Amino acid sequence: MNPRVAIRRDQAQSTSSGAPVVTWRSWLVWGIAALFYLTGFYQRVSPAVMTSELMRDFGLGAKSLGSFSAFYFYFYVAMQVPVGVLIDSWGARKLLFWGALSAAAGTFLFGATSNFALACAGRAIVGGATAAGWLVLLKLATHWFPARRFAMLSGLGLFFGNVGALFAQVPLRLLIERFGWRNVVLCSSVILVGVCVAVWLAVQNDPSEAGLESHAPAVLRTERRTMRALGAGFRKVFAYRNTWFIFFAQGGIVGPILAFTGLWGTPFLAVRYGLPPARAAAVCSVMIVCWAVASPISGALSDRIGRRKPLYLLGAMGSAAGWIVMFYVNSLPLALFIAVAALTSFASGAVVLGFAYAKESVPVEFLGTISGAINIGNMIGPMLLQPGIGQMLDRNWAGQMTKGVRLYDLQAYRAAFVLVVCWAVASCVLIAVTTETFCRPRA
Repeated sequence: MNPRVAIRRDQAQSTSSGAPVVTWRSWLVWGIAALFYLTGFYQRVSPAVMTSELMRDFGLGAKSLGSFSAFYFYFYVAMQVPVGVLIDSWGARKLLFWGALSAAAGTFLFGATSNFALACAGRAIVGGATAAGWLVLLKLATHWFPARRFAMLSGLGLFFGNVGALFAQVPLRLLIERFGWRNVVLCSSVILVGVCVAVWLAVQNDPSEAGLESHAPAVLRTERRTMRALGAGFRKVFAYRNTWFIFFAQGGIVGPILAFTGLWGTPFLAVRYGLPPARAAAVCSVMIVCWAVASPISGALSDRIGRRKPLYLLGAMGSAAGWIVMFYVNSLPLALFIAVAALTSFASGAVVLGFAYAKESVPVEFLGTISGAINIGNMIGPMLLQPGIGQMLDRNWAGQMTKGVRLYDLQAYRAAFVLVVCWAVASCVLIAVTTETFCRPRA
């Protein structure tokens, strides 16, 4: 079909009804951004299935491995404020293109080097580059879709991210065993170059650039923020009490599941149940699938009942209880462990409600700012827990080694996972004291 004909047809659809409508073009633009977010999630958790290879090839202990994985999160968090400015000054399309290209470069560096410092640098580049993924996804959803679909699209976006995390479990482990971890990582960089091409060819910042009507409020279509203005915006959104509670609560829900499935779950399951890496990754895959499925369900159900707090709190409580059972109930059969892990992950899907909940707790002009702030809250969880667990493991290491890799016993893991449980329980308390928005802007 001729692109100009398609544009005119879409424009006729939007104007004949008197209101902007969702077209195939909306889903195409949003879908490419979701694909980039998928690759970022994949990068986030991929070290989990190559822990032995990384520890052997770079000569790492648990603390160093945790720090290596956390380099992604350090720079992901550090880039949230600059990304908030760039998404306004550059636009979503340009930011998405350069983010994908930079992520490809960082991935190539990680896969090609034998130097640990350069590997950390590659991991840092990937983290900083993929920091654009979630904010761009939300930005494009705001412009290309009506506001009533925001929570559903947030959940669907997290679903896409979890699909990426799913690829980084059993499929990635099997590829590593067949081709070696370096070759697989280098291939990942090529895929990211493909995302760059798709962005260049198909993504546009706003429907108006395709001759369609925008769904975004006028203030968001015209606003251009400087770094100073965005910093002031951050101070203003934290003047609203819900922001503080949701910010720290998010880390206590996201942090445990990403710390477990993204790094420490596979070696823990090897110690507790004697599972080989591929089978341990399969257990983590079950968790990721449940998390992925729960996210859009939570968003849609919350929209339907017209409330945020009950589902959000119920999810946090289910998550906290699940981690306690998984780590500290003795004589837990593997089948029952997997069932509890699945329920814990499903409960964690309620974390997606934090974005809509926080968005409704501040004025509309702070949409980008509050999304960035809550995304930082998400990532401080794994950013602190992954190296923190590694440090606790090294502190409780009994001195065992095999083939140059440190071995940690079950008691060491249980001591380390206290960090997970404490933050998960704290999240329940924080959510309990939030103020319900009833799915409407309160400010």
